[in-house]
Amino acid sequence: MLRVGSEVHARLRDLAREAGLSLNAYCVERLSASSIGHASREAPAGPVVRALDLFGRDVIGVVAFGSWARREDVSGSDLDLLVVLEDRVPLTRTLLRRWDDSPVEWNGKRVEPQLAHLPPPGRTVAGLWAEVAIDGIVLHDPSLRLSVRLARVRRDIAEGRIVRRTAHGQPYWVFREVA
Repeated sequence: MLRVGSEVHARLRDLAREAGLSLNAYCVERLSASSIGHASREAPAGPVVRALDLFGRDVIGVVAFGSWARREDVSGSDLDLLVVLEDRVPLTRTLLRRWDDSPVEWNGKRVEPQLAHLPPPGRTVAGLWAEVAIDGIVLHDPSLRLSVRLARVRRDIAEGRIVRRTAHGQPYWVFREVA
C-alpha cells in the first residue's frame, strides 16, 4: 500500500485514465519502468513520490545522479536527486526546508535533493546539468521535457560546446564557443 497526497493521487488517476489503465496498473507500470539501467537494484520510487507530494504538479521531472547512478556508491553514500520544478516556483531555501523538515531515506541512504528549473531551450549549460546528462537516471518525466533537455546537453557535449576539465583532481565543466 502506498499513501500519497490528494493532489498526487488525482494526477496519477488522470495519467492512468489517459493511458487507458487502472490506477494500480498505471502505478505498477511506471514504477517498474523506473528501474531501467538498474535491473539488479530497486529504483528509488519513494523519493519520487515524496517530491510529488511536496511539489505536486510543479514537478517537471526527477533524476537520480551521482555515485548511486554511476554504481559507485559505498556504505554511507547518499542518493543525489535532481528535482526539476516549473519556472513559476521560486527556488528558495524555504522551499528546500519543506523537504528537510522530514528527511527522506531510501535503502539506508539519505536522499539529498537539489531543486532546479529546466534550462531554457537554446541556452547551453554546464556544471550540474552536464553531470546529470552523462550519469543521471530519469525516474520521473511524464511530459518528456526533462529527457529532451538532457539529450540536448549530451549533444552539446558530443559537439564540443560543453567540455569537461580537471583542476587539482576535481572535474568541472565549461561552456566553449564552437566556430
